[in-house]
Amino acid sequence: MTSILYEHPLNERIRNYLKIEQLFAQVNSCVSSDIGNSHHVFFNALFAILDTLERNDIKGGLIKDLEKLQQNLVIWSQSPEIDSSALETNLQQTVFLGSQLKQSKPTWLQLKEDKLLASLKQRFAIQGGSSSFDLPQLQFWLHQPASITEQDISRWLSALAPIKQSLTLILKFIRQRASFESISTESGFYQDSGEGLVLLRIQVASNAQYYPTISGNKFRYSIRFMLPCEQQGRRYSNQATQFKLARC
Repeated sequence: MTSILYEHPLNERIRNYLKIEQLFAQVNSCVSSDIGNSHHVFFNALFAILDTLERNDIKGGLIKDLEKLQQNLVIWSQSPEIDSSALETNLQQTVFLGSQLKQSKPTWLQLKEDKLLASLKQRFAIQGGSSSFDLPQLQFWLHQPASITEQDISRWLSALAPIKQSLTLILKFIRQRASFESISTESGFYQDSGEGLVLLRIQVASNAQYYPTISGNKFRYSIRFMLPCEQQGRRYSNQATQFKLARC
């Protein structure tokens, strides 16, 4: 049976990681389609990534997480049951990405000096300001040969590659910390200790008529299941509920 996956961070660091991961997913989906039809989504996501990197110490958090991961990989290498080849690959990638991020000037700062992006970002920051009649420069760029637009996009994303690759690696290992276990509740409500956890992953059957809302922190979390409601938009579910939960 197919299911819907819900993820909820239990600290601000993981919240930012998930936010940027989703923005990268939007960027990638636009790149693989016709940029002429999806450029609004592409640039909105790209600028949101840059704003998040500028406002938060994402780089510092990633470096610390990569260092912790490197230490763990070295410890795991002593286990006779470990896949040595896979571990070595991940260890090399961890060390490489850590050295990339520790450079004095992050590569993504290059994008702040890009004249085209700078001019577009000002207009995209205004609600409705990215209309074609307000941005003839964007219209001109979109109608350049595909080789030119693709080269620009590749250059922009290459500057963000160390962030994206580090994020992907760290989140992969965080998600692998725990397996899903089946849970049943009688009232549509569940709570437990959040000690040592950074991420909750919840699977709900796609044909179930309820969805989870999660609140919590590193000390305690609660999951309240909701039902769609035409009058109020949503309402609490008091029915027996089955779901799967991974505590990462």
